[in-house]
Amino acid sequence: MKFRMLTGLAMATSLFAATSAQAQDTVPQDAPAQAAPASGADRPAIAPAIGPTYFQIETDASVDPDNVLLLDLSNGGRVTIRLKPEWAPTHVERIKTLARQGFYDGVTFHRVIDGFMAQTGDPTGTGNGGSSLPDLKSEFNRVPHLRGTVSMARTQDPDSANSQFFIVFYPRMALDRDYTNFGRVIGGMEYADAINRGEPPANPTRIVQASLGSENAPRPAVNTAPTSDVTADMLNAPVADAGE
Repeated sequence: MKFRMLTGLAMATSLFAATSAQAQDTVPQDAPAQAAPASGADRPAIAPAIGPTYFQIETDASVDPDNVLLLDLSNGGRVTIRLKPEWAPTHVERIKTLARQGFYDGVTFHRVIDGFMAQTGDPTGTGNGGSSLPDLKSEFNRVPHLRGTVSMARTQDPDSANSQFFIVFYPRMALDRDYTNFGRVIGGMEYADAINRGEPPANPTRIVQASLGSENAPRPAVNTAPTSDVTADMLNAPVADAGE
């Protein structure tokens, strides 16, 4: 069964404006009315803050590097992803395990829809493959699918995520609580934007190397297209004598 998101979501690029609007905080219609503030001795003590907010993202890749995923792409760029185990602990651990094994090295982005997302993680490049590890139980959470969100792909079965994941190009709140998001791009989003489009792309972009920040893996050399056009004169130029 293909690891594809709902067809209606993939094709509904016209919903971008509506879904972007949903990113604003809203109050449920059945939310209780806020009580009037107490005064004087009746005013209760203010509880201390309980750590960082749920959606806080650390953008410094040098902080907690074991939860930083680095994707070196065949387009010459590096995408830096902050993994969030507090959102989806078993999914983050799966991604880290596969990255350490080199599972993602050489894997293509096999499904890339302009204005929606770029999907990868299938070594067969067909959308049907995955790792030999068991599928994961869903960890749906209330974190919105904003631009740069990294989330797990799955079949119609909520508990079928395995190795495939996708990077969101634009906000897609229709995916919230229906797909397990486990991280956010904190650097190199322009290289994610440059991933070749298609289902599959004619010339798919590859993950040359996936590694964790804590591994300090050397950045691989990537052969990219020349920055200037190659002319016929260049191709026909005589080879210089090595003795000259």
